Amino acid sequence: MLINNEPAGFIALADQIRPESYEAIKTLHQHQIKTTLLTGDNKIVAEGVARELGMDNYLAEVLPHQKLEKIKELQTKGEFVAMTGDGVNDAPALAQADVGIAVGSGSDIAAETAGIVLVNSNPRDIVSLILFGKATYRKMIQNLLWQGILLSPAAGAALMSLSTIVVAINASLLKVKQH
Repeated sequence: MLINNEPAGFIALADQIRPESYEAIKTLHQHQIKTTLLTGDNKIVAEGVARELGMDNYLAEVLPHQKLEKIKELQTKGEFVAMTGDGVNDAPALAQADVGIAVGSGSDIAAETAGIVLVNSNPRDIVSLILFGKATYRKMIQNLLWQGILLSPAAGAALMSLSTIVVAINASLLKVKQH
């Protein structure tokens, strides 16, 4: 603001960090999942948010095509990338990510390009989703190992019913803990 052409003050705007975000980042780290803030915001804001949340890394002032390139770069390094976004600028990166997660309060194009759309904008839901996916994968491997035991055809036929029961019980034990 200027008064008589002299600086008299300024207005700074910033998004508020959701209280759930702290717990979400902490839980991801407890499960050895790296976190990176990839944003079009300026460096000072991005650095402050990433530091306050305890994130592993941040990239600021990133244009939409650069977000896409960063996702590709991580993938070429062998990283499995889950990307969360809510805007038109995130759509290409959401489509490229191994798992694209659109926040329900975001744009339609983000929702159309992501593989998953979260109805609520709660960061803990993202954590639950990722941990549920990991637990499901573990159960799938367990089930495949159970089914992969080499048996004679007669023994295999006899144990077929038991196998179905074990797989069903194993799936019912699938739970995600966020602690």
